[in-house]
Amino acid sequence: MRLTRETIVQGALELLNEVGLDEFTTRRLADKLGIQSPTLYWHFKSKRELLDAMAYAMLKDLDARPMPVPGSDWRALWLEGARGFRRALLAYRDGARVHAGTLPSVNQLPRAEASMRLLCSEGFAPEKALAIMLAFSRFVVGWVLEEQAAGSRADEGQSAFNPLPESFPFLAEAGQLIKNQSPDRTFDLALSFLLGSGSN
Repeated sequence: MRLTRETIVQGALELLNEVGLDEFTTRRLADKLGIQSPTLYWHFKSKRELLDAMAYAMLKDLDARPMPVPGSDWRALWLEGARGFRRALLAYRDGARVHAGTLPSVNQLPRAEASMRLLCSEGFAPEKALAIMLAFSRFVVGWVLEEQAAGSRADEGQSAFNPLPESFPFLAEAGQLIKNQSPDRTFDLALSFLLGSGSN
């Protein structure tokens, strides 16, 4: 197999799913690929650069979405975008942790610019448009961080949030409702309030 940036990233994502981010090392990746560790640095200057490339690869399928254009329903686009972003991160072990702290790649800038253009066409000032984009991005990353951390706790047999009804009746009732609905529904409900479409 010819070693390229793409094959390294693919191998890195496979290793991530096998061992998780805490056990992910360039030495382990080199062993998996059957190469010496220094060879990786011909393609990636640092582990951070490799992690960034992995984060971008996780979101590759999102590039197939239609580009935002002025006149589009921006709330509907943001809803579908947030759902797709969450699914992409959940598809990989510790996906949110890998993505946290990355900056947009050059390939992602056209979509970001189109999103800004759409929001500004709706009357938002540029700084507010950017704040909206950051809010949604960080909301999804934070949400998935919590989802994946909760999954790790469950795997270790740790008890879930379970307040006593006699002491915390509101929390107990709401917590039971949340536990009985799908994670997708809970995410959509929270997202609806960010979009201004939620109700009491």
